[in-house]
Amino acid sequence: MLEADFIPILCALFLNGTAEVSHGYSVGYDLHRVRVDCETETQVIEIGLDRRSSLDSLQQALFFAALTGKAPAVVLIDTDGREGPYELQIRTAAEAAGVSYSVFSADYLLRWQMTSWLRERRVTLPGS
Repeated sequence: MLEADFIPILCALFLNGTAEVSHGYSVGYDLHRVRVDCETETQVIEIGLDRRSSLDSLQQALFFAALTGKAPAVVLIDTDGREGPYELQIRTAAEAAGVSYSVFSADYLLRWQMTSWLRERRVTLPGS
């Protein structure tokens, strides 16, 4: 699965946020846009897989925080059950910068999504 597949699962079911929020900013006379993976009332959260492509997650979270005035956070999706070199680099840099850092198992997120309807289902028993 791709990073984009996990963002709505994590953002909606765990973080109570809005996925893929767009923000504009200007540089000189040019207008640009960035997309925050998950935004809550208090945080901007960059979500990435445990791969080299996520090495810019901390920079993105800090930039989003500067744009929005919200606290930055980085969440990695663990696909192999161990902390590899990229996860170590991101975790170490996030700790040094004072940025919230979390890891979720890809398997756990998929199981949680597949069974979410069971947790939402309410059964009324006779006599209750």
